[in-house]
Amino acid sequence: MNWIVCGNALRLDWLSICPPVGTGVKLKADDLFETPLDQADEAAQKLAETPHRFREQITAKERVLVIPRVSSENRPYLPVGLLEPASVIQEKAFALYDAPLWNMALIASRLHWVWIGTVCVRMRTDFSYSNTLGWNTFPVPFLTANNKTDLTRCAENILLAREAHFPATIADLYDPNKMPADLRAAHDDNDETLERIYIGRRFKNDTERLEKLFQMYTEMTSAEKTKPPATKKPKRAKS
Repeated sequence: MNWIVCGNALRLDWLSICPPVGTGVKLKADDLFETPLDQADEAAQKLAETPHRFREQITAKERVLVIPRVSSENRPYLPVGLLEPASVIQEKAFALYDAPLWNMALIASRLHWVWIGTVCVRMRTDFSYSNTLGWNTFPVPFLTANNKTDLTRCAENILLAREAHFPATIADLYDPNKMPADLRAAHDDNDETLERIYIGRRFKNDTERLEKLFQMYTEMTSAEKTKPPATKKPKRAKS
């Protein structure tokens, strides 16, 4: 059995937290690094003072939105989830820390499913989510305060529909042949709300969705290219 001791809030010596028991094996700070500490850089030497803490200590105050790196293409929507702020996200998932809940409505939409399935790579045939290729490039029109309120409501309704079927898993809920009617209706409402923001009506199909997204992406990148280069302040002459 493997255990993780998370002492991010503690300032204790590692061996006082987890002393070796009956093995005769002692853990030295040098054992935590491939390079001996006397040859490591200053940052690595600093980390050795707190080996009980994670190197990256990103925490949230209110919520964490999480999405797996790899997701089945058979699901009609990407399985974005909502976790407690103290949750530790491992390397097989992406997280948005303290992102507004309307971000979940974007990720859970059919529009985003189509975009990710097109611009991101695949793991065999499954979607392989990318924050740089997928999330950062996803074209979103200007959202008013009312738009964000409506999308927040949609995200809440999706979460409530999931909760109504506890303890069903994401795999159970998003099986295309077994998806509960209330959850499907919550997603359908989310799609209609979002798509009306984009074009004032529902899209006819995924092809039309993708055409609109690439049109917006082209406009977005063209506008970026025409921006004047940032001017650098002249350096002050040394006296």
